[in-house]
Amino acid sequence: MIRWTLIGRVLGLFLAAFGACMGIPLAYSLATGGEDLAALAGSACLTSGAGIALWLACRGTRRELTQREGILLTVAVWLGASLFGSLPFMLAPGIDNVTDAVFEATSGVTTTGASILAEVESLSRPILLWRALSSWLGGMGIVVLVIAVLPLVGHGGMHLYRAEFSGAQSEKLTPRVAETATSLWGVYVALTGALVLLLAVAGMEPFDAVAHAFTTLATGGFSTRTASIGAFNSPAIEYVTTAFMILGGASFILHYRALRERRPVAALRDHEFRHYLALIGLATLAVAALLYWRLGYAAEESLRTALFQVSSITTTTGFATDDFELWPPLGQLVLLVLMFTGGCTGSTASGMKVSRIALLFKVVSREFKRMVERHGVFAVRLGGRVVPESTIQSLLNLVYLAFMVNFVSCLLLAAVGVDVFTAISAVAASMFNIGPALGGVGPTDNYAALPTLAKWVLSFDMIAGRLEFYTMLVTLTPWFWRK
Repeated sequence: MIRWTLIGRVLGLFLAAFGACMGIPLAYSLATGGEDLAALAGSACLTSGAGIALWLACRGTRRELTQREGILLTVAVWLGASLFGSLPFMLAPGIDNVTDAVFEATSGVTTTGASILAEVESLSRPILLWRALSSWLGGMGIVVLVIAVLPLVGHGGMHLYRAEFSGAQSEKLTPRVAETATSLWGVYVALTGALVLLLAVAGMEPFDAVAHAFTTLATGGFSTRTASIGAFNSPAIEYVTTAFMILGGASFILHYRALRERRPVAALRDHEFRHYLALIGLATLAVAALLYWRLGYAAEESLRTALFQVSSITTTTGFATDDFELWPPLGQLVLLVLMFTGGCTGSTASGMKVSRIALLFKVVSREFKRMVERHGVFAVRLGGRVVPESTIQSLLNLVYLAFMVNFVSCLLLAAVGVDVFTAISAVAASMFNIGPALGGVGPTDNYAALPTLAKWVLSFDMIAGRLEFYTMLVTLTPWFWRK
């Protein structure tokens, strides 16, 4: 039996804390002239007020969550963050309707980076700061933050941790889940601070440095400029951003261990990280060769542009320095493949994850061997360890779920008049939290022209993809609700 009062109590505390986070852009507004002050103050009061009211209404409950309650609370937290996170966009000028406001907020907290804004600079700086901050909060995972700061969750926090911070396996760095989440957030904050300093040294003004640091480590891709990173026209900024996008797409467990052991090279022992770097390197060389030989880019420019864009798509960040819709078809196809691949398990990046793709290749290879040697027994190994059959089955189920969500979403977008190429790329970019895609939603376009139903479908895809499909979709099955 689901204890709704327990879920409501934790959700209420989350909303109160989420509303308090709106105090950061509110304070910035107060310090810089009061632009959109009423919108931010109203949003903070409504969000925190709703959270406090919900918390008071659900007092006197037991502390521990069951697995089913953890899943339901995870979905509720992400939906709550998307809906209440849209309030600043609704109350401030710049976004005209509820659908667009919710789409922009969902894109932020899921670190997708898809936008309905034709001109990003039309929003005030305090609202742009909230836009970047919401992406930063969603990057490490709002639920991971919840279990780090809310001891009410107790031992049931592990169910939240697994539902949100899922992957090939969920791994605890410390005996207590809250300590694990706090450790990960400590690394996240430290890297964000380092990036702010480096971007400032590279030439960004402080506001832009903070906003871009938020969305780079979160692999969110929201920029304060319509032209994204390309607006700064600075190779130094591009190289710094590229390095931290790659760090954001790597496992934060590796970052934690590298900092604790003070041996960064130790991360190279991880098989997934090595595959991740190899993937970025090979794709970069292929795209750089196309830009150099086919489009006449200079050698350094072709390598820098290719490395930046490949890193941006692989890590599902979505920043842009070039209009890759003008690239040769092969270059666009490379980026489309990278959209599905994504970053490492335990990173802020989305996608299928490098370890899963590597495992999928090994599973297919095993089937080929079985066809040749029918009586042979072949174990699937990854990183020197035998992968249990249950893990392989879960992987195949995940691939099936991703395919079905993609197929149904594309059908719905096509049904409301979106052309096939745009529908396929927009759904992929939303499911895997990338942002800019191809067709009508490319790096120089936006999602504003899509029909209302299409935006709601893509908003659902963003949350489902951020929670890696299982967590979101299981709540839609009748078996989840049976006693």
